[in-house]
Amino acid sequence: MVLQKWKKYLFRPIREFCGLAEGATYFWPRWIVLRAVGLVYVLIFWNALTEARVLIGPSGIIPAEGLMPHLTNLFGGPVAAFFRAPSVFWLGAGDGAILFWSWVGMAAALAVVLNLWPRLALSVCWVVFLSFVSCYAIFSSTQMDQLMLEVALLCIPFAPAGLRPGLGHDSPPRPIVLFMVRWLLIRVMFESGLFKLLSGDPHWREFTAMDIMYETAPFPTILGYVDHNLPHVQHLFETALTFAAELLAPVLAIFAGRRGRWFAIITWTMLQAGIQLTANFGWLNFAAFGLGLVLLDDQMLAGLAKRLRLRRWHERLQAKAVPVTASPRASWRLRALRVALWLHFGIAMYDAVTVVTLGQASFSEDPNRPWHYAYMDFRSANAYTLYATFTPDRVGVEFTGSNDGGVTWRPYLYPNLPQQTDRICGFIAPRFLRFEATMQVVATLPERTSTVPLIALKLLERDPRIIALFENDPFAERPPTMMRMRRYQLKFTDWATWRETGDYWTKTYLDDYAPMFYIDASGRITEARSVEETMRVQAEQGNPAAQNYLGSAHMSGQAGARDLIQAERWFLLAAGQGFAGAEHNLGVLHSDPAFARYSRTEAARWFARAAERGFAPAQYAMGWLHEQGLGVPQNPSQAAKWYRAAAEQNEVNAQFRLGLCYYRGLGVRRDEVEALAWFTLAARQGDEDAAENARVLAQQLGNAAVAEARERADRYASLSGAAPTKP
Repeated sequence: MVLQKWKKYLFRPIREFCGLAEGATYFWPRWIVLRAVGLVYVLIFWNALTEARVLIGPSGIIPAEGLMPHLTNLFGGPVAAFFRAPSVFWLGAGDGAILFWSWVGMAAALAVVLNLWPRLALSVCWVVFLSFVSCYAIFSSTQMDQLMLEVALLCIPFAPAGLRPGLGHDSPPRPIVLFMVRWLLIRVMFESGLFKLLSGDPHWREFTAMDIMYETAPFPTILGYVDHNLPHVQHLFETALTFAAELLAPVLAIFAGRRGRWFAIITWTMLQAGIQLTANFGWLNFAAFGLGLVLLDDQMLAGLAKRLRLRRWHERLQAKAVPVTASPRASWRLRALRVALWLHFGIAMYDAVTVVTLGQASFSEDPNRPWHYAYMDFRSANAYTLYATFTPDRVGVEFTGSNDGGVTWRPYLYPNLPQQTDRICGFIAPRFLRFEATMQVVATLPERTSTVPLIALKLLERDPRIIALFENDPFAERPPTMMRMRRYQLKFTDWATWRETGDYWTKTYLDDYAPMFYIDASGRITEARSVEETMRVQAEQGNPAAQNYLGSAHMSGQAGARDLIQAERWFLLAAGQGFAGAEHNLGVLHSDPAFARYSRTEAARWFARAAERGFAPAQYAMGWLHEQGLGVPQNPSQAAKWYRAAAEQNEVNAQFRLGLCYYRGLGVRRDEVEALAWFTLAARQGDEDAAENARVLAQQLGNAAVAEARERADRYASLSGAAPTKP
């Protein structure tokens, strides 16, 4: 009795899942799934037509032509090298070959969509796409490509035979093939959820994953921005839905019959729709949704049509869903098919178990498992760890060029990747932008890759196909002579900031991804290997800030031996462009007795020029010169005037000297409250003498005067941008 119940409630649903249910047919679900697969491959090869030659062409970023001989030398022969990069591009990888195979793949994908010779068409899709993926290298760093390769491979025996098979009544899906395709779906679902728990990522364990998921997604949409700013309780619901779709749903799909499969389809569809609308994961979610429909059978579709009162569809579905016995196949062919499918099953399970026990990185590098090299680079039997771990911060790489010596830098804007603070990506999925998606990936890798400098190099070379990857050419009128690569962090703003500024992002500079490139005097592109070289190049191209930097380095001895003549030369070049910092430094230089042209009068002239431009250190210097009568007539009122101008810009020495002026009545009316206010401001910046003066003066004045001084100090601080003191 107990055994019969187990058989009814356990083994019967399992048989249904494996395609062994009595009276069940699968013609319409197979037809729908294959059309979805074909549409995804249309998108894949459309991307190859638009981007592949730029990425892996002979003059592309990573030429495939150079990969083949490199692998041959690395692995000791063409056979071993082929297994590391199985590709038709061993026959040739020029622009013509890439374009030819892109169109071959597109034709095959369209044939799948139109249901023309689907088995052959899927085989061509698999071979051609594998060829591209093998050469894409870093441009195929996500599991999206692996998923579609495995889908295409398993769909070859799943598809009906013949040139125009229609629903394929003559070749219904065999149970073992249906099981393997469904098992692929279960693996994608369950492994994605399982590895989230096993990865140790605290965001999944603490249910905070959705707090950062939308911010770090490839191309967040406006809905992603809205969702990010929803309360945490909404994110808890989304996390629960994720685990329901990835852990609970596959179990119910296997053990709960048709109701369980309906639950799996609905939750899986909700999850994929939500991700696609908020995060733009290319064609991944569309493919996952299409694959999810393999859980259906014709009777489930007919029942749905009946519930929705679609009488014609119900009748049509029932009329077509007639059980048909599969045509007999030669025993050796059937055995070969079974061996191949069970071998694939075993490899996929081995991958999953190994990733669980060793981790993904350890498995891919483990020297004790050399046999896995025989299949791993075919990327068609995989363990799926989709979003198992999070990079907590969104980091990007920005290419900026300059054609004026680095005075101004113009960014190369990505068409869709977040870069500008006031822009949010539109709904571009199911299109997958391989170049832009890769640029987000490389920015977060722990090790810097050569890909980014290669792109910068080609931008300096004015490669039109590389420039076309960006929104526009910021140097259409005059080409750049310098190119830098900077990493920045982007964070979503909150609602209040968006309403006030219109910005979706805050953008913070992190560091330079790689040293700057520049075109030297001979026209060669060179890498600036140090800050000093970068500044020298910019100075030679007329950048006044860089000229001032070099002058300061020569004056202080940072550039080697102290050379005041060289310092003057660079300062004069910058000052000739009205650079106030250089004018101030010329004043400092002429104040140095070690300088051959030492002159207090000349120093005062340069200080005055910089001070008139509002340069606070020069204004302080002018105050000191007027107070002491050095190079200019002694004039306390002029001294106080310049001290105040500098003090109002938060120049600490000027604040201290201005406090003394008010305390002593030098050039201004004596005012101890005003003196205390300026001593207080200087003390806040760490001036110990000012702090002592403020302490003594506060003891002499009454509480009302001290409060008045503090109020003035806070007012002056707010005008200068400094933080007010705490009461």
